[in-house]
Formats: sequence, C-alpha cells, structure tokens
Amino acid sequence: MQKINKLTLPFRPRARLLQLLGDQLISSPRLAIFELVKNAYDADAEKVKVTLEGIDTNSPSILVEDNGVGMTLDTIKDIWLVPAHDHRELQKKELRRTLLHRLPLGEKGVGRFAVHKLGDKIELVTRAENSLECVLFINWAELIDKEFLSEAEVNIEERTPQVFIGNTTGTKLRISSLREVNLTRSEIRRLQRQITSIASPFENRSDRFEATLHVPEHPDWISDIPDISILLQRAPWYFKFSYENGKFDWTYEFRGISGIKLSPRYLSKDSQSLLIAPERDIDEFGTDRGKSNKSKKIIADSAHAEGIGLITGEFYVFDRDRTILSQFGNSQLVENVLDENGGVRVYRDYIRVYNYGERGDDWLGLDLRRVNTPTRNVSRNIIFGAVDLKLEESSKLKEKTNREGFVENDAYTRFREIVLGALSILEIERKIDKDNIRKLTDKGHDPEVEKISKPLQTLRQVAAKHKISKELDPLIDKVERNYTEMRDTMLRAGLSGMGLAIVFHEIEHGVRVLHDAIVAGGSMELVQIQAKELIRVLDGFTELLRKGEQKENSLKQLLKRARDINRVRFRNHEVKLLCPALEENVPDINQNFAFGLMLGALNNILDNAFYWLQVRWPNKLDSPRQIYLNIEPDFAEGPAIIIADNGPGFQDNPDRITRPFFSRRPDGMGIGLYYTNLVMELSNGRLGFPDADEAKVPPGFDGAVLALIFNKGGKE
Repeated sequence: MQKINKLTLPFRPRARLLQLLGDQLISSPRLAIFELVKNAYDADAEKVKVTLEGIDTNSPSILVEDNGVGMTLDTIKDIWLVPAHDHRELQKKELRRTLLHRLPLGEKGVGRFAVHKLGDKIELVTRAENSLECVLFINWAELIDKEFLSEAEVNIEERTPQVFIGNTTGTKLRISSLREVNLTRSEIRRLQRQITSIASPFENRSDRFEATLHVPEHPDWISDIPDISILLQRAPWYFKFSYENGKFDWTYEFRGISGIKLSPRYLSKDSQSLLIAPERDIDEFGTDRGKSNKSKKIIADSAHAEGIGLITGEFYVFDRDRTILSQFGNSQLVENVLDENGGVRVYRDYIRVYNYGERGDDWLGLDLRRVNTPTRNVSRNIIFGAVDLKLEESSKLKEKTNREGFVENDAYTRFREIVLGALSILEIERKIDKDNIRKLTDKGHDPEVEKISKPLQTLRQVAAKHKISKELDPLIDKVERNYTEMRDTMLRAGLSGMGLAIVFHEIEHGVRVLHDAIVAGGSMELVQIQAKELIRVLDGFTELLRKGEQKENSLKQLLKRARDINRVRFRNHEVKLLCPALEENVPDINQNFAFGLMLGALNNILDNAFYWLQVRWPNKLDSPRQIYLNIEPDFAEGPAIIIADNGPGFQDNPDRITRPFFSRRPDGMGIGLYYTNLVMELSNGRLGFPDADEAKVPPGFDGAVLALIFNKGGKE
C-alpha cells in the first residue's frame, strides 16, 4: 500500500520575480521615472532632480536625487527590501502626516521596483537625520542567476557621509546598464513634460515640491519647450469649479480675442445643483438604446461624491478655428503645444495621477463627444485642464497596481460624471460666445453643414485601421449620399442649412455605436447590421421629405397619440397631465402636417419637460410635477398646440435655444427644439414661445411655455 505524505511547505519564489515585478507593474520607462519622482514626494522631499547622463555614449545612466528624509539601515532592511510592505498603507489609513503635512501617495509597496524596469545596475546612496550614510548595490544580471529569492542577497554598507554631508539628508539613485530606455530627443522632451507636470500647476501648496530634468550633453533639447503657464494666460476661455456636499460653485470667463470686437463675458454662480448625464442603455449586442430606464439621478447630490470628497478643477480652452488662431502671434506653436499637452489631468493632494491627460488617453471620452456634437463639445486638443482631489477624502478612488489611473469602480464612474457635468457648463456658455464670434467673422452660415463629413470620415479611418474598409466603405458612402440627397431636398424647399442637424439628430446613436463596435473589435456581421440600420433611418427620412407627406390630420388625435406613447413616463416620473383638449365635448381641429414628424416634435418637447421637471423637483415623492397640453384655436396666425410645465423654465432667449447644438442638458445634443422648429416650418407653421397669459395657461404652470402654431390656411 502506497504511503500518503502530508507536508506543510512554504512558497519558494524565484529570484527573477523581483525583476518581473518591475517589468509587469510598470508599463513604460517614462512611467518608471515618474514613479521614482513620486517616491521622493513620499520621502518629504522638496526638490527632486532627474539627470540623464552619458546619453551619447554606450553606457548612459539615470540619476535621481532628492532632499527628502532619506533612509536608515533599518528602513532599508525592514521596508525597502521587503516587497509589498504595508507601512505606507497603514500611514495613510491612520492619517499620519509627515513633517510637510503630506499623506503618502504609495500604498502597495511595489513602486520601488520601478528601478528594475529601467536598468540592471542600481547604486543607492541615502542618509536619514542623525544617521550614517547607507550605500546599496544591486546587479540584477547576477541576482536573477540565483535560483530562489531567498538566495538573492544584496550588500549594504554604512559609511561616514560622503554625498549627504553636514546636516543634509536625502536619497541619490543611479541606474545604469539601461534596458528599454529610449533617449531620443522627442522621448526626452515628453519625459520633461511628464516630470514637470507632477505637481498641479493651478494650486497654491502649503509645502514646496519641484521636479526638474537635466540633460547635460543636450540642454537645448528641453530648453526651448514653451512655458505653458504663459500660453494659458492667452486662452480665450477659462473655467473654474468646485463640487462638495452636493453644492457646485463655478466661474466662467470669456476673455476676448485680440482682433475680434467681442466684449469679454464673466459669470459666477455659487451653491448650484450640478446636472449630470444619465447612464446609457447598452443591450447585449452592444447597441446604444439611449438613456437607461434604470433609476438614475440627474442631479449630483452629496451622496454622489461619497468616498471622493472635494473636487476642484480649472479648464483653459482654445479654439483651432483659423480665424481665431490667426490672432495668436505663433499659431503653429499654439497648435503644437495643444497637441502635446491637451487633455484633462488628475491630481491628488496636488500630485499627478498618471496617465490621465497623456497623449492617447481620453478618460473623459472628449473626442467621441466632440464627434457627436461638433460645434459645442470640446476635444482633447483644445483644452488644458486639471482636476484636483484630496487624498484623505478620496479613499474609494483606488489607483491600479500598474500605476495607470484609478480602478474603474463605482466611485470612478461617479467621479467622471461630476467632472463631465462641470465641463458641460463650460461648453454651454462657450457656445454662446462662439456663435457671436461666427456672426462677427462671417462664419455664421451653418458650420454644421461644413462638418458633416467629420464623423463619417472618422468611421472611414477606424474601418481602415481595423482593415474592414472593403466591407464598410460602401455603406458609409451610401450614408453620405443619402445625406446629400436629403440636404438638397431641404434646400429646394427653402430650408437652407438644416440638413446636417437632422442627420445628427437621427443617426447620432448609429454613428457612435458603429465607431465603438469597430474599435472594440465587434463581429463584421454585427457591424454591417448596424451600418445598414443607419442607412434605413436615413432612407426613411429622405423618402418622407421627398414625398412631402403632408395631409390633413387631427390635432386631437396627435395629442392622444403623444399621451398614450408617454403614459409609462408620466406614471414613472409621477407627473400629472392636464389636457383639456382630450375631453369628449371639446371639438377637434384638422390641419395639414406629416403626422410622424409632428409626433416626433411633440415627443421631443415632452422629453425635455420630463427632464427639467426632475431638475426642479428632484424628489418625485410629493412633488408637484405637472405638464399642460391643450389646443388653443384663437392664436393670431392660426390654431396652436400649447405645451407648458412647472419646471425651471428657459434660461435663454428663443433665438438661442432653437439653434442647433445648443442645450443646457449635460448629455443634450441641442437638436430637439431645432428639430421641432424645422417640422413646423415644413408644415407652414412656426414654433412660438408665448407667455402664460397669451397661451391661456392655467395657474401653477410657471415653467416653460411653447406653442406649435399652425397657419390659418393650413386646413384643406
């Protein structure tokens, strides 16, 4: 009978594990150097200097020096040489601040392995207060030859101070036998920007922390990098905000543009509610079906920032329109700086969280938002921004072990929503100024029409990148042809410049889903289905316009259909509907219009009403939310459908809110009222904004009032 052994055995990690930690946890050499600079911050350094030596030789090295508290022999032995030591994590949890009132950025005990990402040979010299100087040498080529980690020993020497003499303390780390480090001019310039961006440029600190890069053999490589702070003073738009405990404070400035006679504009509001974009509803096939039916707050309350705490931010925004750029002394320089530095960075206790704001990182999805709403939303290459968090308050935002941003948990989602909500205020106000600029520079003529090719060209580029142009280009070409046909039809009808807005309104979801599906590597069959669905939507709309499907329809039936479609929404949102026109004894009125288009317009108005009622009355329990629908036969031009509510009402004049791409909703495309106005023009009527008395609205409806006014001659 075979004997069964029962043993208790320890893990026996291989010596090469430590080098693997450096390789796998740190994605790039630049990030590794960035980690060493952060380590200096945790060591209470006020200055850290990175020097690239011998870059023209066969044996370059990296030198990192700081004036922090340094390490004793015991610290090296018991902490530095102990992977995953939790002393920083305990310090953070216990809120034990340093002499410079800092909490540690590190907590996993693996950041020190950044040195092993960079090179095989490490020389560490360090000294703590009232201690001898310690010197440590590591040669990884020799250590990883050892079979097990327990056999990988390093030599440490204590000596009379030779580097940190007198009362000085700190750490000096030299890394040689470099492995993957790219020391080209362009890479060193990126490293310079990364190192110098470690501290928030917008906040006044209680302590001083400065990181610098030196290239003795080629100082000119970094000496001509533009001073971003000087450029920011020339940004036409500036926005600052803070969000805490459900209260949103913000300041907006349009500073004016040299050579364009438009006065600066300043706005500031305190203790406002912050509107946030609702969650999107993505089905199992990856199709975006619009806003989710799940309960979702549209206002960020105090619970929305739980585990995040105070959020502050500053945004500087430019415009790459040639008319505006030409007013800058060196427009090419401005564009180059924006290309390299554009984006929104994140800082915690004023120290940067990598890699938010780097090239290739679009954590807020700005570029895709820009594609969907090109004339309002900002993209990464026109904004320079920073968002600051408090380390002590943002405990639920966990940094990834690989040092590339936060773990994408619920707190991170809420954090993004708050930042995007703040950004939407800037975008809304900026569009007002941009429209005024266009008027002054003769560019008020339908910029949307000029940009119809932009989202479609983006799809072509993505298709080419993923090598599916052969399958997709014919479908994209057909979308473009359908658009052109629809635009020409509308031009013949005298509705100049309105084609593109309709396209964006009808195919917004289709364009985004196509883009996302291609990027995500979705199946070709699914991608083609989505592309054909996009064409189907356009086919239906162009066919409708081509036939001019105007016929006599009942206004009463229109209201009844709109009510029936929205019954569930009225119930779910606890909104009371008052609609006298649908009472049995009220006579009907017939008018000529395309029933489907008019129903869509009316649903757009109701959709806005449901949203803004939630804004004014966020607690639907016991709230007086109500909507008024009626037919008023006695308007001067002709009969009208009246829609009113008791929401917050309009903040802007009718001319502005009926322009395409203007919306005060964080996720709004700004097409709803523009679309409605277009449908009324197609029906020989107009969209009106009467006061409550003129529209004979009963008391209690003190919010928005609209009228779909038909021409008296519109009846057969």
